[in-house]
Amino acid sequence: MKIYRYQHPFHLECGDTLPEIELGYTTYGRLNPEGDNVVWICHALTANSDPVEWWPGLVGEGKLYDPEDSFIVCANMLGSCYGSTNPDSIDKATGTRYGEDFPLITVRDIVKALVLLRIHLGIKSIHIATGGSMGGQQALEWAIMEPDVIKHLIVIGTNAKHSPWGVAFNETQRMALEADLSINEDSENAGMKGLEAARAIAMLSYRNYQAYHLTQMEDEEKLDDFKASSYQRYQGLKLRKRFRPLAYWTLSKAMDSHDLGRGRGGYRQALSIIRARTLVFGIESDYLFPVSEQKEISEHINDATLEIIDSPFGHDGFLIEYAQITHKVHEFLDQEKSLNTDKDSINGSKT
Repeated sequence: MKIYRYQHPFHLECGDTLPEIELGYTTYGRLNPEGDNVVWICHALTANSDPVEWWPGLVGEGKLYDPEDSFIVCANMLGSCYGSTNPDSIDKATGTRYGEDFPLITVRDIVKALVLLRIHLGIKSIHIATGGSMGGQQALEWAIMEPDVIKHLIVIGTNAKHSPWGVAFNETQRMALEADLSINEDSENAGMKGLEAARAIAMLSYRNYQAYHLTQMEDEEKLDDFKASSYQRYQGLKLRKRFRPLAYWTLSKAMDSHDLGRGRGGYRQALSIIRARTLVFGIESDYLFPVSEQKEISEHINDATLEIIDSPFGHDGFLIEYAQITHKVHEFLDQEKSLNTDKDSINGSKT
C-alpha cells in the first residue's frame, strides 16, 4: 500500500475543513502508453485498498480484472482506518487524535478525494469504474462528477439514494456502538464490544433467511449453543480484529448521506448526466439493496444494461458470485467490441 498526501485544506460538504488528508491506495499492473487501461475499484464499507484480498475471484492474474492487461487502482475511503485520514488520525491543530470530533463526511467527499488521487497518478481516463454496495455508490457519484473521465461503469447491489431501510440498519448499528460507553476513550480496546454487536446486526442485512437456513441449520436437537449464535459472535470478533469503531461510525454516516440528486434536481435527473456505458447488477435475494433500486438506476442512465444475479446469499452475493459477475461483464464488454468491429467493417466498405 502507498500513501497519497494532499497537504492543503480539504473542504467538506458539511462545511467543515480537514487541514490535510491522506489516502492509502494500492495499484496492480501498469498504465499503458495510451492511458486507456485503468480499472478503478471502489471498495465497500469495511474493505481496504487491496481488492486482491477481498475480491479474489475477480481481481488478479487470469481473473476478470487482470494486472497483465489493466492498471488496477483501489484507494481506501476517506474516513476508513486502512491508511486514510480517519477518526483515529492525529489532528495537527491539537496534536491529538480526532476521535469523536472527526467531522461528518459524505460519499461525495470520498469521491472528491479519489479525484485528487486520480490527478496525482496522472490518470486522465478511467476505462472501468466499478464497485459493490458503498463502492457502487462511489462509482455512481464519480460518473456524475466527472462524466467525461469514466468510460464504463459497472456497479453491483447499490442505489442512487440510500433508503430509509438502509439508514435504519445503520442507525441501529450506531446505537450498538453507543451502548459501549468506552467508545470515546483513548485506548486500543475502546468501543470494541459495541463494534462486535454492530457487525452482528449488519450481518442480518447482508444475508437473509435463506442464507442462514442453508449455512446455520442444526443437524441435531439442541437447547443452546446454536450455530447461528456462534456465527454472529464470530463475525463480530472477526471485524474487531481488523477495524476501528469510530471509523465504522463515520463510514456508516457517509453511506446514509448518499444521494446523487442532492443539489442536482433529484437523483433521477442526476443519473441522466452519466455518459459512461453502464452495467448494473442486482442480486435477487438482496434485502438491503433490493433489485427495485438497481432497476431504477438502469432506467435513468442512458442505454444502461441491467443483470440480475441469482444467489441465496443476499447482499453478500457481490462478494461471492464471481462466476456470474465475470460472465456478464465479459458479455457486456464483448458486445461493445462487436459493435465497434461492425462499425469498422461498414466504414471500410464505404471507402
